[in-house]
Amino acid sequence: MAAEVHVITHPLVQHKLSLLRHVDTHTQDFRKLLKEVAMLLAYEVTRDLPLKYVPIQTPLTTMDAPMLAADKKMAIISIMRAGQGLLDGMLELIPTAKVGHIGLYRQPSSLMAVEYYFKLPTDIEQRDMLVVDPMLATGNSAVAAVDRLKEAGPLSIKFVCLLAAPEGIAHFHSEHPDVPIYTASVDDHLDAQGYILPGLGDAGDRLYGTR
Repeated sequence: MAAEVHVITHPLVQHKLSLLRHVDTHTQDFRKLLKEVAMLLAYEVTRDLPLKYVPIQTPLTTMDAPMLAADKKMAIISIMRAGQGLLDGMLELIPTAKVGHIGLYRQPSSLMAVEYYFKLPTDIEQRDMLVVDPMLATGNSAVAAVDRLKEAGPLSIKFVCLLAAPEGIAHFHSEHPDVPIYTASVDDHLDAQGYILPGLGDAGDRLYGTR
């Protein structure tokens, strides 16, 4: 399957992303903006959900109305800790989704991902999976997460991020060419420490006010 990268260029997404990038955007505003962008990303990522037509009564007449197909079950998997910022917004639009968590941290010297937590819904093999993490930088965490998640056998996987670096995209799709990436921006490159440039800094630190 050909590797896919979908860049969400909607003006509202791009405007809010610019505010998130700004160095003077404080934690409270950053958290609110990230939740808003997550809702907009969820709108785009779910545009292929199947519909069925159900008879309903309007105030004036009856009609066959489009409704989400009940057999389409979803799960949102947050790569902790920064993934929580996208998770909260997506649940606003997809409240019936079940939630899983995978905890990974980046080892400073090697930049490799180290897992410290993993918990999924029990019926994950019956669900389509959205994996969320604001940053796709080196791609090490995303690859490690999807490696583990594929072992659980979900129906499908999509990876959703706020920013991606070309290096991270290349690495991720070298390991998982079947998993499409949805992002608000493909930035220029990584610096020597593995941060995205121009980027927005450390998404987890800006989300939670830590350093």
